Formats: sequence, structure tokens, C-alpha cells
Amino acid sequence: MNLTNALGGEEIAKRKSDFKKIFFYRMCGTGMGAAACLLKEAGFDVEGADQAYFPPMSDYLKTTEIACHKLEDVDADFLKKYDLIVVGNSVPGKSENARMIESCGVPFTSFPTILGSLVLKDRQVVGLAGTHGKTTTTYFLTQLLEKLGEDCGYFIGGIVNGRAPAKIGKSKYFTIESDEYDSSYFQKFSKFRQYELNHMILTSLEFDHADIFSSIEDIENEFQACFDNLPGHVVANDAYPSIHKLREKNPSLKWSMYGDESDYGPKAATTHKDGSEFCLVWNNEEVLFKTNIVGHHNILNISACALFLLKEGFDTQKVVEAVQELGLVKRRQEVRGNYKGAVVIDDFAHHPRAIALTVDAIQAAYPDKEVITVFEPVSATARSSIFQKEFATSLLKSNRVILAANPLATTVKNSHNLDCDLLTSELLDKGIQACCAKSLDELRERIDQWVSGDKVLLVLSNRTCLGLWESSFVSEIV
Repeated sequence: MNLTNALGGEEIAKRKSDFKKIFFYRMCGTGMGAAACLLKEAGFDVEGADQAYFPPMSDYLKTTEIACHKLEDVDADFLKKYDLIVVGNSVPGKSENARMIESCGVPFTSFPTILGSLVLKDRQVVGLAGTHGKTTTTYFLTQLLEKLGEDCGYFIGGIVNGRAPAKIGKSKYFTIESDEYDSSYFQKFSKFRQYELNHMILTSLEFDHADIFSSIEDIENEFQACFDNLPGHVVANDAYPSIHKLREKNPSLKWSMYGDESDYGPKAATTHKDGSEFCLVWNNEEVLFKTNIVGHHNILNISACALFLLKEGFDTQKVVEAVQELGLVKRRQEVRGNYKGAVVIDDFAHHPRAIALTVDAIQAAYPDKEVITVFEPVSATARSSIFQKEFATSLLKSNRVILAANPLATTVKNSHNLDCDLLTSELLDKGIQACCAKSLDELRERIDQWVSGDKVLLVLSNRTCLGLWESSFVSEIV
């Protein structure tokens, strides 16, 4: 491994004028694609390459006029015509691609580093961090700032209907989804440490990403490194022991704790088919908020955003008005239509707590329907045995469960693969109708057997769910 030409943020900022042509290596990922769009908007000449281009990011890249090359056409000589290479996190450190990038003589870096050094400096950057809800909460805060008259910049780790996944904006505020996952094979630390954060909204903190973290303490250490240089607010959920540990270690930071047991609230929270209501305590008074968004987890997410905005001095009544109508990111409780009379909902949840919260939200929105949950464990952690017992508990909230058993082995060290057959048996033993589908045909057959007009089909997957979302199933949804 030759990292002579790997650049950190300070060096990139100093040499900003040297980088006219920037190449994104593995560009079609959500983060890489959005970063490429931001750099182009900032005036740089941007191109990129990937092995394949899949919607929705591929569709968006087509609208940007960024040249998209095939990865097979990229060699060392090809790369030498660029001033800087941005290397995607999907490039393994032991791969031939990594050796080619290191040997071509062109400086290289990660997308979090280039964002921090070339886009985010001198902005009021609000990092939306935590195990759950980062994408959704980033979009909520972005919408709220816009409704309050701010032409804010943003970087959302998901596709939103009708808008770009990232924008520079003109106001002082920049909202950014702040992932704790590592930055690249040559920068094995969390992305959010590169983002020049001024403020943080911390939605949750528990163990995940077992392929790179060995314990919750490892994740806490990444947040601690960020908190060492954080000048602004930390708005954090009080329901997580790890967040309390970080607060105790950093008493000089400007903490504001929200949650069901906090002084701020949310209090008197209710959620139903048409939306939610809750109160926040501000200036010793209970302020009533109403929103079209359902689910207690989203009440918490909106509360965090509202509390941050109130702390920043925005008018209370204007914040109340701003939360009334909000949109969701694609694949977050996204209603896709109806299949054989059943409502079909697509969601990204893949952690036990996120699954439980999502099922709760759907049951609140559709109290007269049974919820059939299809769950495909795809992330490295979800495919491992780490959450074997926790998945069984979280899925108990469903009326019926179909486990879409992904054939990929987990990459988590010192862990077995998730046993979907055992998980099915555990659910059956607890009175839940459950089955395990190991192919698309089996999945479609069971869906057809179970769905009807009094059901909701909730599909939980952060990929295609055994190819369901790439099959004829999609065209049969009305």
C-alpha cells in the first residue's frame, strides 16, 4: 500500500487552486454521486466512473452533464489527466484498483475529505448523526430551514422526489447527513469527522456496523474525536446510554436533550393515520406542533430539528407552521401503491430498533389492517448473528413475517451468519405466522398467498429484496 499521494483536508484546502479536474472513482453510490454534484456546482470540472449505474442515482447523474465512464475503461494512463481522484469507500484496500490509483501519480482523497475542505469551510454546518434516522432527519431540517426563508445547502444520503440529493445553497446553514461509517480504505475513521461540523443533532447511538467497529465504545470514540472541536449546539436524544456517557465526558459543550423523559419533550405525543401531534416545552410554555408525518420515531426526529431551530433563534410560531407539511426521502415509509388490494410500503429499516419503530408507525397509520413484514437482512451486520435474538423481538410487532434470506455471507469478523430458518422458528413459536423465502420465486409465491385488501405489505430492505424491486412485481403495483 503506497499512500504517498493520499491527501488530508488541510492540504487539499491549501492546494484548492491546483484541482481543476476531479475524478470520482466508483461514482454511482449515493454519497459519491451527491458529492460529485456538489463539486460540479462549486465550479470544478467533474467526471467519474463505476462498474454499473443503477437508479435512482444513475438517473440523477444523467441530468447533471457529469461525464460517466465505465470502470473497465479506466486505467492508470486515463487517470493521469486529472488533478485529483476521489476514491469511493467501495474500493477495497487490497484490490488491484487501489494499487492502480496509488501508482498513477495523481493525488487522491475520500469524498468526506473533499467536501469538508472544498465545500463546507466557512459555513454553519449542522451534522445529522446517529444510528437511526440520519437521512430522514437531514431532509426534515433542510425543509424546515427552507420554509423559514433560508437558502441552505444540504447533503442528503438518499434520493428525494423533485430535488437534487445535494445543493450548495447561499445561506450560512448547511445540513449534512453525518455517517459514522469509515471514509475510505486509507481513512479508517468516521465520515463526520471530516465535515467541519459546527453543530450536531444526534438522533440515537447504539451498536451497528460490526464489519468495522468491534464495540459500541469504538463508535463512541469517533464521536468523542468530533466533539473535541465542536463549537455549537449538540441536540441529542436522551434515550441512549452512550449519549449520556458522551455528555458526561463533554460538559462544556452546549447540550440540549430531547426525548420522552426530557424537560423539553416531546410530550403528549400521538400519531394516527393522517399525522401526529406533540408538544415541546419552550420558554416555560408547552408549544403544540402538528405534522402530516406519522410514527413516534419521526415525532422525535422533528422535535430534534424544531429544538435546534428554536435554539438558533427562529420564531416559535414560524417553526410551528413549518412542521405542518413535510416530505419523506424515498424508501422511508414510501407508499408504492396497491398490490392485489394490499397497500405496499417500501422502507430502508435494517436494524432491530429501526424495524420495531417502523412497524409501529405503519400500524398507527393503518390501524384497521394487518401488517405483513418482508425483511431482507442485507448489511454486513444484519447478515451476521449479532442481532439474531433482537430481530426476533422486533419482528414480533408484525402480524405476519416473510424473511427474504439473502445468500451473501457476512463480512463481520468472528461472527456467524444470521440463521433465517432459526429466526422463522422463533417467530412461529411465539405465535407469529412466518416463513423463510430463499429465492424471488418463493418470495412472490408467499406474498401472493398472504396479501389482500385488509393487509399492508411492508418491505424492509436496503437493496432489492431478492430482486423484488427489479421484478414484474413493480409493474403490477397500481
